[in-house]
Amino acid sequence: MGGFNHIGFDDSKGARYAILPGDPGRVEKIAQFLDNPRFYAQNREYTTWIGELAGEKVLVMSTGMGGPSTAIGIEEMFMLGIDTFIRVGSCGGMADDVLGGDVVIATGTVRTEGTTREYVPIEFPAVADLSVTNALVQGAKNLGLKWHAGIVHCKDAFYGQHDPSRMPIGYELMNKWQAFLKAGCLASEMESAALYIVAQFLGARAGCVLNVFGNQERAAKGLDNPRTTDTVPGIETAIEAVKILIEQDK
Repeated sequence: MGGFNHIGFDDSKGARYAILPGDPGRVEKIAQFLDNPRFYAQNREYTTWIGELAGEKVLVMSTGMGGPSTAIGIEEMFMLGIDTFIRVGSCGGMADDVLGGDVVIATGTVRTEGTTREYVPIEFPAVADLSVTNALVQGAKNLGLKWHAGIVHCKDAFYGQHDPSRMPIGYELMNKWQAFLKAGCLASEMESAALYIVAQFLGARAGCVLNVFGNQERAAKGLDNPRTTDTVPGIETAIEAVKILIEQDK
């Protein structure tokens, strides 16, 4: 590790599966869905709990907000033997049929953030692992959730999305946003690009399931815009997916 350790632990306890929320405050909540959950480590934005599913060790670790801390966390976990990563996050809907309370499974990501540009050229796509994505879709189906699978938008500036006209580069942000909408982008969030590019480069597997908290495009059009901060649908989808992957990996 070159002497660097940001995640606060140097032993994965034999785990190869990790569930990654952004928010440290959600780690314990997710860990309660595991068998025998217990606190494991805390350093910087990385809070980690450990438990089991189907007899396999599973880690739950927060990544903080944005690409840099996500990339660092995945790099360091991979060095310890973890090779399967599922992000459980929140997002804002973009497509008209993506409503608050739905879940979005990100098959690929628009790389408007900066972290991945220090890994690969911008032409290289940020794409989820197929087996992890299929497990997430099956998990959402098993739970009877309203789910969507497709491309999401990943950015670095939260307020650049929500108040682009205030930004000096607002003209570019707004034009690109319209292009992504026309192309069929489902939702917007902040970590999936780093997750997918770093995992691809390392030879790891990664997928991402997002809870939709609302849809600013529906609001702008005067459409019904249900809002929620419920994270349970995405968490349960990720738990189902890990169980499916454990069974397949055996």
